[in-house]
Amino acid sequence: MELRGVLHGLAHQYHGKDQPVDYYLQVGEDRLPLNEWLGRELTIAFLGEKNCIACGRKTNKTFNNGYCYPCFTKLPENDLCIVKPHECHYDQGTCRDASFGEAHCMIPHYVYLAVSSDVKVGLTRKNNELKRWVDQGAIRAIPIAEVPTRRMAGELEVHLSQFLPDKTNWRKMLKGDVKEVDLLALREEVYAHFPEEFKPFQYREDEWVDITYPILESLDKIHSLTLDKQESVGGKLIGVKAQYLIFENGVFQAKKHAGYQVQVTVSA
Repeated sequence: MELRGVLHGLAHQYHGKDQPVDYYLQVGEDRLPLNEWLGRELTIAFLGEKNCIACGRKTNKTFNNGYCYPCFTKLPENDLCIVKPHECHYDQGTCRDASFGEAHCMIPHYVYLAVSSDVKVGLTRKNNELKRWVDQGAIRAIPIAEVPTRRMAGELEVHLSQFLPDKTNWRKMLKGDVKEVDLLALREEVYAHFPEEFKPFQYREDEWVDITYPILESLDKIHSLTLDKQESVGGKLIGVKAQYLIFENGVFQAKKHAGYQVQVTVSA
């Protein structure tokens, strides 16, 4: 099998804790079902051109996982407040696109605890939590607050990051080096750190989500593969987790290479 086109990253579908996440490599208009090709040889070759994933223009360098510089500086999804939600400036009338802000930011958000390497605190739009958790490689997660806006979620996350990490150690995540944690007990400890104004937004459902990934075997050492240093990457595909393809000889972050024109070949 062979596919050619712009790489867009990985798509996935969650089927419950008893089944591994279904992963798809998005190349142009095609989606390669990766779970079906575990254990086979897969090669991703760079064809020498990069295109913006928003406007399609040719670009020498991509920004923020696949954008040309003009789209990086103008599109609302690339504004600084996307990575620093507590600095949301919608109420100041300076949002890059007010309709985007209303659809993505001025809506309910969860603040959550997730186990990917260590336990981390994070945030996501309500109803987007499963996608967010899978993209981070979490094996278990639970919401701890539901707030009306992204900015409020960001403010709570920043406050709680004094007591918990807000970043994932991607190497430990890929190796499966994860601590066992009682999320319900930890949630109660975290609630003690909630500022008074956020206590009414505590989310007390006792059901957490467990996530299983399609991995045949784990790597003892994590070596990063990139098309910026070699013309092609690949080998025997032994797993997929978060936004990474796991090969016997290293790992490839698909999202980082969004916008690259590639040829993907899978052995029969």
